[in-house]
Amino acid sequence: MRILIVEDEPGISNFLKQGLEEESYAVDIAEEGTKGLQLALSGEYDLLLLDWMLPGVSGIEICRLFRKEYKDTPVIILTAKDTVDETVFGLQSGANDYIKKPFHFEELLERIKVQLRPKSGEHSIFILGDITLNTATHQVFKSEEEISLTQKEFALLEYLMRNKGIVCRRTRIIESVWDIHFEYNTGVIDVYINALRKKLKLGEDENYIQTVRGVGYIAKEV
Repeated sequence: MRILIVEDEPGISNFLKQGLEEESYAVDIAEEGTKGLQLALSGEYDLLLLDWMLPGVSGIEICRLFRKEYKDTPVIILTAKDTVDETVFGLQSGANDYIKKPFHFEELLERIKVQLRPKSGEHSIFILGDITLNTATHQVFKSEEEISLTQKEFALLEYLMRNKGIVCRRTRIIESVWDIHFEYNTGVIDVYINALRKKLKLGEDENYIQTVRGVGYIAKEV
């Protein structure tokens, strides 16, 4: 899951980024509204965290413009404004939730989880052969055996299974799972793929995670 934080106070944005990355989210930061709007409209995010008062374009205006293009992506407004009228105004602008500064990280995290919770008709369980991944309980099973994965291994497997049948390029994997946006030695992906294959005990006839040479990887049922 990828989250965009648009916040002009570096202390807050960096604190949130660190906390959310520890929860296995990929996080980008914009410190002013114009850049934040540009990133938001790229459509690459599963949730937006927008400060209300920003240089350039306000968080409320970003929310309004974003809603014209993306109807379903959750938006949470972060602000020191605390009157009922201001809260209502923020929600009427298209925000899904509204949290007042200062706030506890644990509360924000739970609000994020609520917004990202699968809606009716959506799935929190992904299946690849006899592998089952449950994003709600953060568990992976192969047949009936539970497989213990690190947070990064889980995030990588989830990304591949969400995109089952689609070739996942190395650059997109690095951006989505490791949150790295520059030329980087993507060999780290190979290390984690090998670890996943070993932990999942994939036999020769269980080539569920296939290498696409020179491109990346694809999760597919044999």
